[in-house]
Amino acid sequence: MPSDTAGEVTSRGQLFERDGFLHIKGFASKEECARLKNRMKELIDAWDPSAEQPTVFVTDTKQQLKHQGSSDYFLDSADRIHFFFEKGATNEDGSLKKDVAKHRALNKVGHGLHVADDAFKEYSHCKKVTELVKDLGWTDPVLPQSMYIFKQPSIGGEVTSHQDSSFLHTTPKPTCLGLWLALDAATLENGCLWARPGSHKEPVRRVFVRNPDRFEKGDAKAPQMIFENLNSDCKAWDWEGKMPSGWTPPSMGLKEKGFQHVECEVGDLVVIHGQVDHMSLPNKSDKPRETFQLHLIEGPGEGITWSPRNWLQYPEGKSFPSLLAESERKKRKADQL
Repeated sequence: MPSDTAGEVTSRGQLFERDGFLHIKGFASKEECARLKNRMKELIDAWDPSAEQPTVFVTDTKQQLKHQGSSDYFLDSADRIHFFFEKGATNEDGSLKKDVAKHRALNKVGHGLHVADDAFKEYSHCKKVTELVKDLGWTDPVLPQSMYIFKQPSIGGEVTSHQDSSFLHTTPKPTCLGLWLALDAATLENGCLWARPGSHKEPVRRVFVRNPDRFEKGDAKAPQMIFENLNSDCKAWDWEGKMPSGWTPPSMGLKEKGFQHVECEVGDLVVIHGQVDHMSLPNKSDKPRETFQLHLIEGPGEGITWSPRNWLQYPEGKSFPSLLAESERKKRKADQL
């Protein structure tokens, strides 16, 4: 399993180049992780589900198109803090079931925590994040997206096999990078990550895009989002957007297909190349498995363009925050003190 300790930059780069993902132990302190968990609790305490129209968040293809693919609440979350329910937590009309506490009903919160909340913004732009991203070769990194994932005890759903670049697509080449911070221990018991080493060298299999029938031709009955297949002749297509056969514990089918589990302690970080094939199993345990995840891309300074067809679009005139610009601002402020 690719793993490294913080500080060994050369080894990090070599492991990441070889495997497409990297496990950095002790990246954040337990105090930092507790601060983010406590802040999320405050956000949930202040949230009134009845005042919004939150949707369920799922990752299997059919349900994904049904829920995320037809939701204004999902599209409008790009630079805001929106709350997404776990499957089974709501009534048929979308309202929260009375016997489910809102803290236990959530699948995730996204997708603008890094711009809309000071505590999450502080971590997202901290020095160690910026230095890691630069060490791995990103030169003009910008942050389109952040997510807080709950993987609730007993009911936390699976995340099907996918590549992050399917959902965060850039041209002329994919440049997505994920930073997956464990706020709780992540184990085989409570749904840790599984990733397939070397799969970052495979092409992007499909992209999740705004439907031209809806957004260009004005067909209000057409779904907002669709998947477009790019490379369906590869072996991994057999399980794209699905749970691969043989995934149930002891998960021999995953191992046979080349997946490796990545168990984490509190504060560990998993760095994920945008083309790496990864997934996670349901949490059937009584233990939480919360994570905070950042997704960044190369910015326009490197000649990279954010696809206008991506589901995630900031309001006109608002750009993705730059990691380096924020880092330089903090440095200038510190120098003035």
